[in-house]
Amino acid sequence: MLLSRTRKLVALGAVAVLAVGLTGSASATEGTAADGDWATWQKDLVGSRYASAEHRVDARNVGRLKLKWVFAYPKTESTLVRSEPAVVGDTIYFGGSDGKFYARDARTGGAKWEFDLSSVDTNGFGVVWDGPAVSGGKVFFGDARGYFYALDARTGALRWSTRIDSHPAATVTSSPIVYKGRVYVGVSSGENTAGRDYPCCTFRGHLDALDVNTGAVDWRYYTVPQPQQVGTWPSGAARYEPSGVGVWSSPVIDPRSGTLFVGTGQNYTGSAGDFDTLLALDARTGGVRWKNQVTEADTWRSLCNDPEPEGYCPGLGDGSALDYDIGATPNIFRAGNRTLVGVGQKLGVYHAFDARTGEVVWRRQLGVPLPSGGISGIQWGSSFDGRRLYISTYYAGPGTLFAVNPADGEVLWQTPNPADGCTTGGAAQYPNAGCDLALPSASSTSPGLVWEGGIDGKFRAYDSRNGRVLWSYDAIRSFTGVNGVVGTGSAFAGTGSGAVISRGMVYVQSGYYPEYSTTEGHVLLAFGL
Repeated sequence: MLLSRTRKLVALGAVAVLAVGLTGSASATEGTAADGDWATWQKDLVGSRYASAEHRVDARNVGRLKLKWVFAYPKTESTLVRSEPAVVGDTIYFGGSDGKFYARDARTGGAKWEFDLSSVDTNGFGVVWDGPAVSGGKVFFGDARGYFYALDARTGALRWSTRIDSHPAATVTSSPIVYKGRVYVGVSSGENTAGRDYPCCTFRGHLDALDVNTGAVDWRYYTVPQPQQVGTWPSGAARYEPSGVGVWSSPVIDPRSGTLFVGTGQNYTGSAGDFDTLLALDARTGGVRWKNQVTEADTWRSLCNDPEPEGYCPGLGDGSALDYDIGATPNIFRAGNRTLVGVGQKLGVYHAFDARTGEVVWRRQLGVPLPSGGISGIQWGSSFDGRRLYISTYYAGPGTLFAVNPADGEVLWQTPNPADGCTTGGAAQYPNAGCDLALPSASSTSPGLVWEGGIDGKFRAYDSRNGRVLWSYDAIRSFTGVNGVVGTGSAFAGTGSGAVISRGMVYVQSGYYPEYSTTEGHVLLAFGL
């Protein structure tokens, strides 16, 4: 079923039931993960991003939360930090902007081990852009060059590595998930940012299922047909179609049915394949169970934003160059006796489908859509605490945090990014840095609380009952890390990295666009009572 790209959406119907909880309590890792662990970006197989076992930090005492330790990254060519941590037992695992992957003591930040990605390949932009998954004694993650790694969780020794895509522009922003002997991860690309002389475009998005012990590809699902040359661009560069449809987001799995759900990106060229689609795949074989394409046409590359893009952005003429892909990770949840899968779109709509059939149950417009470079909608992910969905919008004038009834999409409360976010604290010191009232990060929850970071450099805890801000921390300041490096906090990650809550501690990466001060690297912050 296709969604009109122009009309405002309303809920298509109410489900006369109440949300009664998740599809199951299955861990997102194989084996028995302790309740307090946050072992993967999704938190669990169903993508709840909800720390259900947290009992130390709550709505009554969150105002006493203090900074406990900081890890600072050295200044490098790429200063942006975007690897959401994983916490298992007493260890926190995360990737840095410096081409290294770290394991530290979760309570103190003390060193355990580190792994240098250049030990596998010295070429290219070897930094970690996704969040790791820890399972079966191994840590899994990808990098910005299309490599994927498995390290020994205790020692950091390399178990295996594989380049899951050799395209020069391939990258891994999708955070992996582990299920029944396989690790699942999507592959995306920055090829759509190339200039007019580039032979655009040849990248094909895909979702891979890898053997956890060897890294061998058990199956691969391509989201777009093989690109073919169809002529040239005005510059004379070769033109290929169709292309793109990267898998930017992270997959989730319904353990009851063995179905994997993941969203896809837009076309770079042409108009074919599973663009702007929620895929439901058999986790064992990769076979399609259903798919729902939510936009009629969406062919976009960064040249669409140029002052004179004529000839390089054909979709501008018919209004289909919108960049309204699904970059967010789905949530699987129960409403009455029905399992639903919901996902946010950069159009600003949250869609809820019947998880078995793909039938639309409801849709809710939360962000006002802006064409060409869809940054006003739902970017990276949402959280479900067993009662409500918590969904934030990005550059939405202002970005707003919503609590939504999972049964019918009714908005229960909404809290805009506080109006003084850019005129108070550290952001006020950099009036030309590009501050905006925008909420890019994936929402996280723990009992009684919702956690969200902003472009204004403020990290906030909200009361899950009514959306009131209970606690705020301004990260735009200088810190000396436990590793002896001086770093500066900044905006909170616009590429999916949200808060991680584990055993009375809250962790979050700070250092994305706008960067404010760029004379130092950025930081990982750890809070506790």
